[in-house]
Amino acid sequence: MSESSDGLTAAAIAQAVASRSMTALEATEAALARIAARDTILNAFTDVTADRARARAKAIDAGIAAGKPAGPLAGVPFAVKNLFDVEGLATRAGSKINRDLPPSPRDATLIERMEAAGAVLVGALNMGEYAYDFTGENVHDGPSRNPHDPTRMAGGSSGGSGSAVGGALVPIALGSDTNGSIRVPSSFCGILGLKPTYGRLSRARSFPFVMSLDHLGPFARGVTDLALAYDAMQGPDSGDAACTTRPVEPALPSLKQGIEDLRIAVAGGYFQKGVMPEAAEAVARVAKALGATQTVDIPEAARARAAAFIITTTEGASLHLDRLRKRARDFDPAVRDRLISGAMIPAPYVDKAQKFRRWYRAKVLELFNSVDVILAPATPCVAPKLGQTTLELDGVELPLRPNIGIHTQPISLIGLPVAAVPVPLEPMPIGVQIIAAPWREDIALRVAYALEQMGVAAAPTPRGI
Repeated sequence: MSESSDGLTAAAIAQAVASRSMTALEATEAALARIAARDTILNAFTDVTADRARARAKAIDAGIAAGKPAGPLAGVPFAVKNLFDVEGLATRAGSKINRDLPPSPRDATLIERMEAAGAVLVGALNMGEYAYDFTGENVHDGPSRNPHDPTRMAGGSSGGSGSAVGGALVPIALGSDTNGSIRVPSSFCGILGLKPTYGRLSRARSFPFVMSLDHLGPFARGVTDLALAYDAMQGPDSGDAACTTRPVEPALPSLKQGIEDLRIAVAGGYFQKGVMPEAAEAVARVAKALGATQTVDIPEAARARAAAFIITTTEGASLHLDRLRKRARDFDPAVRDRLISGAMIPAPYVDKAQKFRRWYRAKVLELFNSVDVILAPATPCVAPKLGQTTLELDGVELPLRPNIGIHTQPISLIGLPVAAVPVPLEPMPIGVQIIAAPWREDIALRVAYALEQMGVAAAPTPRGI
C-alpha cells in the first residue's frame, strides 16, 4: 500500500526510522496529532499514553543512533483495545465496574512483543462492554464512530480498534475476537483484520470473555502491515494455556508466493442466506478475481451458531457471576440481561453444545482435504446507523445486535484462522472472510495480498472525518 495523505504505512515508517530519514519521535508526534484532531469525532480512544509514547520513541531513536539494530516495527505507533493490560492503566474492558481496579503492573504479552519489535504504544481503545457486543456502542464511553460516516457504527466489540485504523489515526491496532469482534469492525470500517487460529497468539494479561473462544489479533490498512504485526506477536507463552507449544511460523515471507496452487471455494448454503445485496456483491467480486468457481457447504452452520451462543453466554456468565450479584446496576443492561440468561441455561444444553462443537470441527476440517481457502461474508450488511436496533434479512426483521455476527460465529466456534479483507463498495465498504485450515494464517494472508495487488481489496481513505 502506498503513502496516503493520512500518513505512512507501518512498513514505510519502520523503513524510514531504520534509515534515519524519520525519527520514531516524529512518527509518534504525527500519530498523537492525528488523534487530537480526529478522535473528537471518532471516539476511538479512551486513554492516550502520550508521555509513555514519547519516552519510548526517544529510546528507540537513541538506540538507532548508537548503532543498535532497528526492529521490524521501529517507530510504528499502535494502540490496543482496552481489555489489554497496559502498565499504569486500569484494564477497563469497556466497563464501568473495572475502572475501580488498580492500575496494571505490567503490559499484556502482545504489547511487550510489539514493543520488542520497535512499535510505540500510543493508547487504549474504546470497546463494547466486556466484549459482549457487535455494534461498538459503549453505554459508558459513548459509541466508536465509523470513519467513513460518523453517523454509522464502527462495529464491535473492537470498535475503537476498527475506528482508529479505519480513520488512519494509527497504522496498527490490536483487538479481540470471540464471535466476530475483529472481523465485524474490519468489515464496517473498511480495513483488514486477522483472527488467528485459536491458541496462536497469547492472551496473557488481557481481560477474558469466553476463554474457549477468545482470540487476539491485529488490524491494519494493508496486508504487509497486518503480517508484520502478526509475525511480531507470534510465539509460545506459558501465561496462556492455549498458547504453549506452537512455534513461530512467519507469514510475511510467503505473501508474494502467489495463489496459483491454492484451491479456493465459496461457502454456500447458510452463508449465501441472510445477506444484503452489498454483502453478496463483495463475495462475488472476490470470488471472480480469484477464479473461485467451486462452492462448498459448511455442514450445520446454523446449529454451530446456536452452539456458539450457548457456550458464549454460559462461560461469560460464569466469569461475571460475582459482579452480577454485587453490581448488576453498573452493567450495560443489554450485556447484563444476556449474562443473567446464560447463568440460567441448564447444564445438559451446554453439554450438548460442546459435543456438537467437537463433531462440527471434525466435519469442517474434512473440507480442507479438498480446498485450501473458503470465502464467506464477514457481515450481512454495511455498517448500520448508530442507534439502529433491527435488521431485515430475507424479509424477516431481526434484532440487530446479535445478528451482525451471523456469518462469523460458526467459524469462531472451532478456532479457524480468518483474514477479513475490505471491498470498497459505494457508499460504504464491507468485508469478506478468507478462511483457512488451522495454523495456515499464511495462506489466508497470501490470498488477501493477491486481492490487494489486484485492487479488489483495499482500505478506502476515510471520508467522514
